[in-house]
Amino acid sequence: MRRSEDRILTTHVGSLPRPAGLVELMFAAYERRPVDADELEAATAAAVKEIVERQQEAGIDVVSDGEMSKPSYATYVTDRLTGFDGPSKSPQLSDILEYPDVAKHYFTDPGVQRLNQHRPACDGPVAPTGDEEYLRDIEHFRAALEPARHEEAFLNAASPGLVSMFLGNAYYDTEEEFLRAVGEAMRPEYEAIVNAGYLLQLDCPDLAMTRHREFADQPLGKFLDYLRLHVEALNEATKTLPPDRVRLHLCWGNYPGPHHRDVALADIVEVVLTARPQALVFEAANPRHEHEWRVFENVELPEGKVLVPGVIGSMNNYIEHPELIAQRIVRFAELVGPENVIAGSDCGFGTFVGVALVDPAIAWAKLAALAEGARLASEQLW
Repeated sequence: MRRSEDRILTTHVGSLPRPAGLVELMFAAYERRPVDADELEAATAAAVKEIVERQQEAGIDVVSDGEMSKPSYATYVTDRLTGFDGPSKSPQLSDILEYPDVAKHYFTDPGVQRLNQHRPACDGPVAPTGDEEYLRDIEHFRAALEPARHEEAFLNAASPGLVSMFLGNAYYDTEEEFLRAVGEAMRPEYEAIVNAGYLLQLDCPDLAMTRHREFADQPLGKFLDYLRLHVEALNEATKTLPPDRVRLHLCWGNYPGPHHRDVALADIVEVVLTARPQALVFEAANPRHEHEWRVFENVELPEGKVLVPGVIGSMNNYIEHPELIAQRIVRFAELVGPENVIAGSDCGFGTFVGVALVDPAIAWAKLAALAEGARLASEQLW
């Protein structure tokens, strides 16, 4: 994994705005309507090429495929794994539910409704389907990267805990059994990404978001037991991979809610840092978590670990001033060393097809501001 040895490198969480034509095709496929498979494949490949070019233009160093092939960062696994045909429950977001008008507005959003209507739970044995769709993702990405200038590249994949939290289990007797089955089924995808020469980013909102969902009314200690179990499952699923080829994305939920019930980073960070991935990608720009840079005044970063704090938001249409972005970067760099900091975003800009919290044009402007902020921070730090 590249480090910020002579300047602050830039990256983001993974998902990026999809071209409009691809969105319509993906919705049709997601809702099981007739879609020309060749047309969808060609549109996906073209979108990956466009998204890589736009990252290069914005000045992003560590780029992704934007998750162009995935209807969402979580539900895509149901097309790659067996055992997901049962009814799934809608998420109980305790912070939003305290404010009924906010909940009504969020859960009636057409994109959110479509997502929740097609959210199957596990009702049978989990195993790879054998289609190996991730190999097509890799080929599209490789073709798009060939002419592009970049420092490094990464691809996202769902962690075992994300699948458990987002889709749910109605088949396995215990959470531990379910996590193990998902981890074993997803391992070929993880290994293929790393073997292709790319960084693997595991998306892990379960490590924070579940606190104000399933554990909203439970003692913190009970949630921490759950957290340790999920970190152990992640470590088991990645045991064949070098830690310095893996990133972990920690998230409290990329949705427009009050987030006043988010668990504090200080309460979970030491457990999260026991996970094998070298890089921790996490929210640090939004109003609920920006102050938590100070956590690292008291928590020593383990040897070799890299922080990828979000220094631009992913839920609003403000384009952050580069000076503010630089300030955010420098705070972390002065605590853990600039070589251990890569500048990122809070979350993705295209987490679910059809749910756009940030206007696509503004998302790209934010990424350009991120690159400029990193340049300013580098001038100060070096």
